[in-house]
Amino acid sequence: MTTRFFHISDVHFGVEDRTALSYVERAIADERPDALVCTGDITQRAKRREYAAAADWFEELDVPVILEPGNHDMPYYSPIERFFDPYRRYRHLAERVSTTFESEDVIFVSLKTTVRAQLRFPWSDGLVTSRALNKTLARLTSLQGDPRHVVVTGHHPLLGPPGKATNPTIGGDRAFSAIAAAGADAMLTGHVHVPFDDVRECGGYRARLIGAGTLSTRLRHGAPPSYRVIACERGGAITTELREL
Repeated sequence: MTTRFFHISDVHFGVEDRTALSYVERAIADERPDALVCTGDITQRAKRREYAAAADWFEELDVPVILEPGNHDMPYYSPIERFFDPYRRYRHLAERVSTTFESEDVIFVSLKTTVRAQLRFPWSDGLVTSRALNKTLARLTSLQGDPRHVVVTGHHPLLGPPGKATNPTIGGDRAFSAIAAAGADAMLTGHVHVPFDDVRECGGYRARLIGAGTLSTRLRHGAPPSYRVIACERGGAITTELREL
């Protein structure tokens, strides 16, 4: 039995691409994947109406939903809320539509790559704190010996593009090496609005990095809206299909 799930990211409700979302809706209705994973930037400015639109859309899909927060999912126009309770609106969405999902083939482990503020600009780039990494590693340690595929989900890619000297995600190199050493098979992310699927090496460890594109109107580098269909079979390979719209 193979577990199939859709991987989307960077929907940016508020500037979402309704045509692309309709395409995904029809694909889910026709193909009935086992789950939908969304790796952050669900909203554009974390406005309440954007979160309400996101909640309505996810609920209509009638499929288990796994969510990660992105840098756009913390309030832009409410600095008090951003600094004292930045994930409150995201939590409300997650409580309404998100679920814990695992199967005989795959289990997902979350990694938080967003922070409310950091000592550089822009704040939109990733940062993996020791606390966030340790929480993920503790979960990975508890899964040692599990025969299923272990897939880590977060918003920011842990490594920069191949060939680039710098990594925009602070702590990403360390996190990648530790997560790969702990036995993760793949890491699903978004953020860059350009899909990728690479096996990368860092610190002597190798792992697969899989990135979804965007389902918003905020296109980059000529990449169209896209999402992935990913299949996991216990004891087999992880296969992916990129669908560009």
